Amino acid sequence: MSQPKVGFVSLGCPKNLVDSERILTQLKSDGYQIVPTYHDAELVIVNTCGFIDSAVQESLDTIGEALAENGKVIVTGCLGAREDEIRQVHPNVLGITGPHAYENVLQQVHSVIPKPKYDPFTMLVPDQGVKLTPRHYAYLKISEGCNHRCTFCIIPSMRGDLVSRPIGEVLDEAQRLKNAGVKELLVISQDTSAYGVDVKHRIGFWNGQPVKTDMLALCQALTELGIWVRLHYVYPYPHVDQVIPLMAEGKLLPYLDIPFQHASPRILKLMKRPGQAERTLERIKKWRAICPELTIRSTFIVGFPGETEEDFQMLLDWLQEAQLDRVGCFKYSPIDGAKANELPDPVPEEVKEERYHRFMQTQQAISAARLERKVGQQLTILIDEVSAEGAVGRSAADAPEIDGVVYLDNSADLSPGMLVPVKVTRTDAYDLWAERLV
Repeated sequence: MSQPKVGFVSLGCPKNLVDSERILTQLKSDGYQIVPTYHDAELVIVNTCGFIDSAVQESLDTIGEALAENGKVIVTGCLGAREDEIRQVHPNVLGITGPHAYENVLQQVHSVIPKPKYDPFTMLVPDQGVKLTPRHYAYLKISEGCNHRCTFCIIPSMRGDLVSRPIGEVLDEAQRLKNAGVKELLVISQDTSAYGVDVKHRIGFWNGQPVKTDMLALCQALTELGIWVRLHYVYPYPHVDQVIPLMAEGKLLPYLDIPFQHASPRILKLMKRPGQAERTLERIKKWRAICPELTIRSTFIVGFPGETEEDFQMLLDWLQEAQLDRVGCFKYSPIDGAKANELPDPVPEEVKEERYHRFMQTQQAISAARLERKVGQQLTILIDEVSAEGAVGRSAADAPEIDGVVYLDNSADLSPGMLVPVKVTRTDAYDLWAERLV
């Protein structure tokens, strides 16, 4: 029996990647074949990103490319929430849906390419579903949407308010992924710390046992799987303190991804961000006293409307005090629909650029110094790639795609997914080099 062929392009963040995996899993279950080229496909699905202007442009360009190369295109994802904007540029797309509209995407596919008759031999799908990550790590999305109304962000308008997945469903997926060979779970959402707020932290069940729907109970349950668990997109609410002992005990990876965004109280207020910079510094010190190995990654925005040189210097001073390990920085750009666009005193582009470079120079020196302290240390790394030149892996301090890596010269007998003890021999500003320990 001939299988209808569908092409798929996934853009944007890991949360979007999980949406893509879910759509692909259902397509595969319905009997469609996923193909890697436009010309082999009878239809192309583009899962878009719409978070910042450059992502919007990339999405629109990709839709245009798919239309030019194939002609039959369905659009989904974050930019799909702005249908008029897509139709204005690409009126010939066959259908448009917003993010996590899985059933609507499938209905649109069925209307263009009828669902094939069931064939148990061609429609076998693994228990863990279709994954777009390497076999040894996977993203575990625990909720959708966000209750915050940060003035620079339009995610709630695209993905809605917080909706937490049932904890038993999340833990079942985690178990299936482990059973399929996953060695590292990356917990993601728009706001991981808020997990369960929308359902008043009700009690769920997993393996016949009651489990509370909150971040701490989720982390405690995930530690029972005996694999790496890494937390992303964590707001620094007070209860985050409770997971630090799990990291100190080696049950959770000692890693927190916390988007602080700024350090000036005035700018944080304009951003409508929770948390106080001074109190956060105190908590970081307490976290490191409990778990000295803790790695903290964050992102910041420079050039936000109204940001003065004094505000920016406050941010640089805060960085020096906080000594964060991994940091990303964005120059503020106005996004259609964001409340920050209405704020007075926009920062000139040349000032944004200058502040961005000063920020990155400051943080690069901090990151390099913190990495230098690891020379001579023994670490366990997870191997991602192996070639004739050597192997590339990641330590507990390194999330895939966004952080540094560890290079090994000796790759004999290694394969992706292996956990290997190493000793660090040298560093640069972002990466480590190491030798294997027998």
